Amino acid sequence: MQTFRAVLFLTLFYINTAIWTVAVLPFALMGRDVFMKVIRAWVRCTLLLLRLTAGVKVEFRNTGLAPRGALLVASKHQSALETLALMLVFERPVFILKKSLTRIPIFGWYITRMGHIGVDRAAGASALRAMMHEAKEAIAGGSQIIIFPEGTRRAPGAEPDYKPGVIQMYRQLGATCLPVALNTGLFWPRRSLAFRPGVAVIEVLPPLPADLPRAEIIPALIAAIEPPSDRLLVEGRRV
Repeated sequence: MQTFRAVLFLTLFYINTAIWTVAVLPFALMGRDVFMKVIRAWVRCTLLLLRLTAGVKVEFRNTGLAPRGALLVASKHQSALETLALMLVFERPVFILKKSLTRIPIFGWYITRMGHIGVDRAAGASALRAMMHEAKEAIAGGSQIIIFPEGTRRAPGAEPDYKPGVIQMYRQLGATCLPVALNTGLFWPRRSLAFRPGVAVIEVLPPLPADLPRAEIIPALIAAIEPPSDRLLVEGRRV
């Protein structure tokens, strides 16, 4: 039954997204702030579909801990769900994502219009410098840079694998670093139809100091993000 509900959700999600892709085109020409309001409406519509079809509700916790203005947001990454839901938490979210996504017709142009930053890791140091330049400009404009320190979706409970790229982001941007814990992979798993009903939690955590020594950045992120994420996994599995 749950597989059927997952298939139903994904089918409606893709149909709904296709409709929105066409409908929002005029708004993409009106400036980023207007466009983001429309995109947030699509996100809310998607989360409503997720709740009604797959029985997955999204709960946001401690969003008041997020300072206003420029931030470096370091989030746990287990599911496609947080790439949508985090757009409802932050005022001017900017994701660091794969450059290949920006090359998808129409969709890639929308990504660019929203201000998200593509990076081609295989292109070498010059591509990383260009990405960092864009990130600094976004921070200067008061945006919230959202990164996934592990680089890709990880299964719930997997051993943490934080990449060194987060160190450069932390050191060069000089912005307050805000960790985020979650348990979304329990409910909308990667590469699987094993959706399960329940409450997916996205929890904002207290900011990290902005002046950590290089060697302490990843250990501090792991210490901040992993225990709350593990706690949320236990909570999610109890239901």
